[in-house]
Amino acid sequence: MTGDIETGSLSEKAPARRGRRRRGGEKATPELFPQKPFKQPRHVFKPLEAVSADELEAIHDASMRVLEEIGIDFLHEEAKELLKAAGAVVTPGEDRVRMDRAMVEELVAKAPGEFTIRARNRAHDLQIGGDAIAFSCVASAPNAVDRDDGRRPGNQEDYRNFLKLSQFFNIIHCIMGYPVEPVDIHASIRHLDCIADMVRLTDKVFHIYSLGRERNLDGLEIARIANGLSPEEFVKTPCVATVINTSSPLRLDTPMLQGLIEMAKAGQVSVVTPFTLAGAMAPVTIAGALTLQNAEALAGIAFAQIVRPGVPVVYGGFTSNVDMKSGAPAFGTPEYMKAAIVGGQLARRYGLPYRSSGVCAANTVDYQAALETTLSEWGAITGGGHIIKHAAGWLEGGLSAGFEKFITDIDLLQKIAEYLTPLDVSEEALALEAIKDVGPAGHFFGTEHTQARYKDAFYAPIVSDWRNYETWAEAGSPIAYDKANMLYKKALEAYEPPALDPAIDDELTAFVERRKAEGGAPTDF
Repeated sequence: MTGDIETGSLSEKAPARRGRRRRGGEKATPELFPQKPFKQPRHVFKPLEAVSADELEAIHDASMRVLEEIGIDFLHEEAKELLKAAGAVVTPGEDRVRMDRAMVEELVAKAPGEFTIRARNRAHDLQIGGDAIAFSCVASAPNAVDRDDGRRPGNQEDYRNFLKLSQFFNIIHCIMGYPVEPVDIHASIRHLDCIADMVRLTDKVFHIYSLGRERNLDGLEIARIANGLSPEEFVKTPCVATVINTSSPLRLDTPMLQGLIEMAKAGQVSVVTPFTLAGAMAPVTIAGALTLQNAEALAGIAFAQIVRPGVPVVYGGFTSNVDMKSGAPAFGTPEYMKAAIVGGQLARRYGLPYRSSGVCAANTVDYQAALETTLSEWGAITGGGHIIKHAAGWLEGGLSAGFEKFITDIDLLQKIAEYLTPLDVSEEALALEAIKDVGPAGHFFGTEHTQARYKDAFYAPIVSDWRNYETWAEAGSPIAYDKANMLYKKALEAYEPPALDPAIDDELTAFVERRKAEGGAPTDF
């Protein structure tokens, strides 16, 4: 690793090893993981606006022209029939669908601007929209990586360990996808084991994939069982989400549309997110990529409202650029930040909750990873994001979920949450009596005012090392990668599974076993 954000690089093998030996006996105490109780951060500052009102309307108008004049392919017969019945133009024998702007705006206006997603532990219910923020862990990575065992294909043990970390850290509010894909479980039954693990190992809001109708229906039933709801109650109670990705440019494929249909019928949450990479699947200009993003997102959101008017949806933005030398996706770029901010402006224009992401293109936990992730998070926060996906553990453009990266991101997220905590300007906080007592040329270390507050006066970092050079060197000159490697293991040791009603556990077991016996979801292998 080069360009390490700390004072040394991993080439300093001996000091790093000495530091690890000295920490080996540390126990997973609360002091090792300073964190506050589960609570959603709030947007206390006004979102930024990267374009003017007139420029935003120009993007809106261009998006409407895409939907009216060019159209979008809907690769699903039932979807096309529903769209045609609602007034869209569907040429017989073709997949292309065109919708006029009045139709789109009328349908999108039916979606709620704010709603609650119920969690199995009601203390972990999520407000979506308004001023609330929800951070999710990394999702959908095909590989897992840590320093001890390197990069490897996702497996069930790593998958479960990421779920445990997501439960352990209160700054992670939801699990929006499998943190890593456990490819050691056959695809026909993988969703059954994975969603059951989400229910048992966490008690937070979770996600199901839209990868075929059977997987949707199984996931919906597991969510219903987990929350102890009747079918009638379930359809009135949002308690599970899915992400609907368009196949940019200008296409919604069969599995995604099946997902939109089943989720909407069940009254559950769809996060409609085009993956528009400027220069590849979208125009090379950010304005052009945002035009495409907006058209595709609105098409999916409008369709969900046809299926079930008023069903909760989220406007998703995931526009970034590619490296024009290699074609590889780039994240945490200035372009990504601008797109995240304008995506928020568009979502607010339509009165919809907004999803963004905390992502990077770095291949390891280094300066690049810290820089790009911080910039991505900053774009998401200043853009007014409500759901921020991939906020802990994302590496390699999403191809890897990193255990050490998860921990360094937790530190970042907790710092962001503290930054978003309103400043205390009460009479006591103004400290006039303390200033009077100390007077000129004194110090405040020993004052009663300081002694009453010093333990929690400032944010206590998990990874950052604030010791002076001599103390740090004596400890073995550890760098952030060292500490994060130790901390994720200690967090796993400290993890405790959340309580689960035995009756719900039994019903979940019976359903999963029955569906496995039936063959699960169909595959072509």
